[in-house]
Amino acid sequence: SHRFVFGVKSGVAGNVNFLDEQTVIYPAGSNCILYHLDQKSQRFILGSDKSQGMSAIAVSPNRRYIAIAERSDKPIITIYDLHTLKRRKVLNAADYGFTEFVSLAFSPDSKYLASQGGKPDWTLLYWTWEKSKVMATTKTTNQHGAPIYQVTFSPQDNTQLCVNGNGIFKLFRYSEGNLKQFAFLKMEPHNYICQSWVTEDKVIVGTDNGRLFLFEAGELKNEFTLTTSGLAIDQASDSKNEDKSRINDIVTYEKGFICCNASGTTYIFEKGEEKDSYKKLKEIRLPYDNQHSDAPDSGVSEIKTLALSPSEEILICSTSDNQLYTVPVSTADMTKGDMPRFDVLTFPFHRDAITGMDTCIRKPLIATCSMDKSVRIWNFESGMLELHKDFQEEAFSVAIHPSGLYILVGFSDKLRLMNLLIDDIRTFREFTIRGCRECSFSNGGHLFAAVHGNVIQVYSTTTFDNVTNLKGHNGKVRSVRWSADDGSIISCGMDGAVYEWSVFTSKREGESVLKSCSYTDVTVSPEGKNIYAVGTDHTLKEICDSQILRDIHAGEAIFTQVAISHSGKMLFTGTSIGTIRSIKYPLTSTGEWQEFQAHSLGVTKLRLSYDDQYLFSVSEDGSFYVFKISEKEGRGLKRDKEVAFAEEILITKSDLEEKNAMMTELKTRVDELKMENEYQLRLKDMNYNEKIRELTEKFIQEMESLKTKNQVLKTEKDKEETRHEEQVNDVLEDHSKELQDLESANNQKLMSEYEKYQELQAKSQKMQEEYERQLNEMDESKEVALQDLTEYYENKLQEKSSQLEQANEEQQQLTREYDETKRQIEEDVDREIVDIKNKYERRLRDEKEANLRLKGETGIMRKKFTSLQKEIDEHKEEIKKLQGERVKLQNIIKSLEKDISGLKKEIQERDETIQDKEKRIYDLKKKNQELEKFKFVLDYKIKELKKQIEPRENDIKAMKEQIQEMESELERFHKQNVNLELNISELRLKLKATDKELRIARQKVRDSEALLKKFKVDLHDCVRYIQDPKKLKFSIENLYDKYVQNDTPEAANIDNDIQREYARQREHLERSVSSLRKKLTKDSEIHRADNVKIMQENVALIREINDLRRELKLAKGQVNDLEAALGVRKGTGIELLATQAHQMMANKNKAITREEDLKIIEMQKAEIAKLRIQIQEIEEHIAVRPPSNGHLPPVTAQ
Repeated sequence: SHRFVFGVKSGVAGNVNFLDEQTVIYPAGSNCILYHLDQKSQRFILGSDKSQGMSAIAVSPNRRYIAIAERSDKPIITIYDLHTLKRRKVLNAADYGFTEFVSLAFSPDSKYLASQGGKPDWTLLYWTWEKSKVMATTKTTNQHGAPIYQVTFSPQDNTQLCVNGNGIFKLFRYSEGNLKQFAFLKMEPHNYICQSWVTEDKVIVGTDNGRLFLFEAGELKNEFTLTTSGLAIDQASDSKNEDKSRINDIVTYEKGFICCNASGTTYIFEKGEEKDSYKKLKEIRLPYDNQHSDAPDSGVSEIKTLALSPSEEILICSTSDNQLYTVPVSTADMTKGDMPRFDVLTFPFHRDAITGMDTCIRKPLIATCSMDKSVRIWNFESGMLELHKDFQEEAFSVAIHPSGLYILVGFSDKLRLMNLLIDDIRTFREFTIRGCRECSFSNGGHLFAAVHGNVIQVYSTTTFDNVTNLKGHNGKVRSVRWSADDGSIISCGMDGAVYEWSVFTSKREGESVLKSCSYTDVTVSPEGKNIYAVGTDHTLKEICDSQILRDIHAGEAIFTQVAISHSGKMLFTGTSIGTIRSIKYPLTSTGEWQEFQAHSLGVTKLRLSYDDQYLFSVSEDGSFYVFKISEKEGRGLKRDKEVAFAEEILITKSDLEEKNAMMTELKTRVDELKMENEYQLRLKDMNYNEKIRELTEKFIQEMESLKTKNQVLKTEKDKEETRHEEQVNDVLEDHSKELQDLESANNQKLMSEYEKYQELQAKSQKMQEEYERQLNEMDESKEVALQDLTEYYENKLQEKSSQLEQANEEQQQLTREYDETKRQIEEDVDREIVDIKNKYERRLRDEKEANLRLKGETGIMRKKFTSLQKEIDEHKEEIKKLQGERVKLQNIIKSLEKDISGLKKEIQERDETIQDKEKRIYDLKKKNQELEKFKFVLDYKIKELKKQIEPRENDIKAMKEQIQEMESELERFHKQNVNLELNISELRLKLKATDKELRIARQKVRDSEALLKKFKVDLHDCVRYIQDPKKLKFSIENLYDKYVQNDTPEAANIDNDIQREYARQREHLERSVSSLRKKLTKDSEIHRADNVKIMQENVALIREINDLRRELKLAKGQVNDLEAALGVRKGTGIELLATQAHQMMANKNKAITREEDLKIIEMQKAEIAKLRIQIQEIEEHIAVRPPSNGHLPPVTAQ
């Protein structure tokens, strides 16, 4: 389980927040830390598995929930309950195409969540997080794909959001399932880095050049520019100053807002007297860091995020170098004259990757070193930073003495042995080992080993002499471990070797070399039998007696560190993705483990405390984790209580004398101050007693004066009460008199009004009777007039219906004639189509066979085919458009039919308009005549189109002849290709024979090499007896018998003959291959010229086809214009016919005529459709042409 975490992760949006006045939330590694400021305790929210680290954090306004966004191929947002630290919801955004969320924000009521996705689309998601539902999405970037930095909710409105980015400032409102932009920006865009809501409708926005804009509904209300007081600006460093003036974050409070910039300065603004104005109240800078001021402007860190406590009294900021600072910002602190100062929140953490770590045996201390040029000593029991010192060079490795009084630190220039004093780390011995990447004290502390490149140097800690040098590694040594008895050293390196060295003999006692693996760490079991090593091949290896017993694969991750407990019961590994794995021990063949989320980058060191109670890990992300080790059941491991940690510390004699002298001085000063304070207290007591006397006298006098005033006021009050009672009685008497007068007057008025009402009622009855009599008379006269009119118009309707029947008979005769001619034309066209189809199908078969042989040219033809296919798709789209127009016309007809039904009602209601309708009937007849004229014109146009088709058919015949000529050329090329293929097959057979001979020769070479290796091994055995001449002679004779006796000079001669024959055949084959290559190049040039010719002819034919298509399009356009005109006329004809039928008012005849008119319209539509089909068939005749060289399938227009 997690016990302490030292570090903070920068690069996370909103990476510091307040839970309450005493609890701060910040990320470290892949987890979130809840740090209590008073109790100095930590609680943890663990990251999810297989995530690539956190990208954004947001705490809900009610301080109950936290949303954590994590990077991955499918980014997720996890919502946790901050009281129980349990996971509430997981929001998945796998379908939106981005890998991370750049910003999160809760709504004011904490029910909704806004999440801004990253590149490429920068999609904003609006969630109801309790239901895991996306309510709305929108893309917030511009057309250039500019990045978005932040999203926020309005402090009072759940539906209003604000988004800012590079040149982007947008306000959105959620309504009806969509996020709609409103209040567009009315000024030139800037690079807007951050923003915060000052009120429910005003937003303050910070830019990258130190400017602040106050917007209300997209309109600029005010503008501020940050200027840092007390800083001289050099003209030569304008660009650097612009970078430093970038505003990184803004938080608002009751009286104004607080912002920070990249120069490490925080500005506190307060509302001014004028509207929309703010004045700068304070300017607080981060403390200057002398150790990290090598580069210009690098001494001050960059503030990235600000967080204000709920009471608005404490401000916490996180910096770019992984530090947390706090400063009081209450009104009392601001009104003080002194400038407020930033203090470190907990301890100064490492600013960069931690490169080394070691644990102490006698004290609860851990030493760490980092690329930030610092060495730190931590106490893992109290969770405190004991010592911290910065150096001028980067520290690569560190080792702490078992006593806890000394440390060994490897720098780029030297290896330094230092004393751990009470308040300092001082060097007392230096060793000339450059860039020592690994060092380690022995368990007894009397020796230490340091790595110098690929050599391990062992020194004495008492005499500082170089005891021995262990040479054998071919690559850099990555890890050095001592055995439990300090008798041997185990090392591993980048050369894939794991060696066990004897410290006393300086010789290798065991070795395991695997060149395919570059080892990173090694450890040894307490009894010294088994060695465990990890490396770049994703496996943990168990090595025993120089043999690899087991390999445990890590999966996708790489094991970077390994540690075994001193009791030999537990094994832990660190991975390249920052996780810690507790592996089941003893190891099994499959390997079982439990994984814990820790760091966000790879683990660089992993160590256990000597009592096996704690596990420590450090990482490249600068974080340092302390884990409490317990069994599966949750019980902690037993610890030997008799062995307590040492408490003694080092201090130099001069320091002790200085401190004693200071103590005596301070004691004397304390005594003097006591005397002074006592004297001052006496004086103050005397002064206070005098002041108390004066005040008591004053109070007595004031009390007497108040008593007299009170009596006077009481008498005045009694007088006023009596006067008020008299006035009330007078008013009541006057009121009763007025009431009586009003009642008598109103009674008289009521009597007169009632008499008038009765007279009016009698008059209204008389008038009603008269009106009823007049209405009856009017109804009778109207009925008589209606009967006369109906008789007259019925006679007229009969006449008109007879005329219409005659016209219909004539029209039917004409349609029959037209149908007969059309049927004959269709039969002729069908026969021609079938003949052409059969002919081209035969051609197609031939062309397909040719296609199989000429595969090389298919690629070019496919490209042409795709272009033609696009044209076909365009034609299809045109047809769809025409069909859409047809649907529109049908809708017009339906609407006209509705108008007809409406006109029926109007005819029944309005009998006066019958005479006007007769004139319209006359107009209808004229329009019918015009329609017949249009029909005649259409017939003439169709005949002209048929005449135009004939010359195009002649062109098609000419093209067919050209195609036949090209086919003959293709056959000739095919024959040439067949001959070339035969030549190539012969050459291949020859090459196969030479390959076989080469293999035989290589096999002989391998055999000879194997023999050489055997000879070398035997010769190496002989060298052992170099001091013993007899044994040496005997072994050399054995060598002679084994290797020389069987060889004869004849075999050597035979080998020479074989080599000569092989060389002669090889020369012959090389000459034949070169001649064949020349032939191939000549043939390919000839074919290339022929192909160019064919291509040119194809291009000419395609041009002709395109010209014909253009002409067809023009013809289609003319036909469409005519059809449109005809459709309009028909529409008007239907309307006029309908009006005529309504005027006649005969139900049966009217229905018959309408049906006949509809039949005529349908017949005309059918004619138009058939004409279109004919035009399409003509297009097919023109467009269907076999490809020039047999690779392009026929193009059919649809």
